[in-house]
Amino acid sequence: MKVIFLDHDGVICLSNNWGGRYKKKGYDSNPETPMDTRMDSFDEKAVKVLNSIIENTGCEIVVSSDWKRWGTLEQMQEMYIKRGIKPPIDLTPNLQECSVHGNTFIWSREWDLEQTRSIEIKQYLHDHPEITHWVAVDDLDMSDEEGWKNWGLNNFVLTPKSSEGIKQCGIKERILKYLQ
Repeated sequence: MKVIFLDHDGVICLSNNWGGRYKKKGYDSNPETPMDTRMDSFDEKAVKVLNSIIENTGCEIVVSSDWKRWGTLEQMQEMYIKRGIKPPIDLTPNLQECSVHGNTFIWSREWDLEQTRSIEIKQYLHDHPEITHWVAVDDLDMSDEEGWKNWGLNNFVLTPKSSEGIKQCGIKERILKYLQ
């Protein structure tokens, strides 16, 4: 199975869309409120790039974004369908549910979010040996390119420009390399 571990903010929900959920009529923190109301919009061009990757590789989506804390898998699936994207098959576990790689490095305030998300992805991979090809896509740098981040990910693509996300030149090609 091929999997893309997908962040939202800075990848398919770009910086010009951030905070829109607070302006939408009917926003509240009630989990029964539809995800489309509670969450920010996805960029249409970023969605087209994501859909092209899915069509070219047949990959599944596992949500690694912290949006997973604000909705259930079923709500996330419904939101993806409404936004014209193949629904995710799962969410990565929360750090509290992880048992792999948590005590093998020193936690750093500078890298806290990156370390947390990396461990959550590694736990998912550990729990799903059927995954043959995978890539994590995020605007947080979880790469292990320099070799000093013993918590980093090898199959990782960074989207450094939060206003462009997955639409950035060369990003799609880098993702495809991991999934083919």
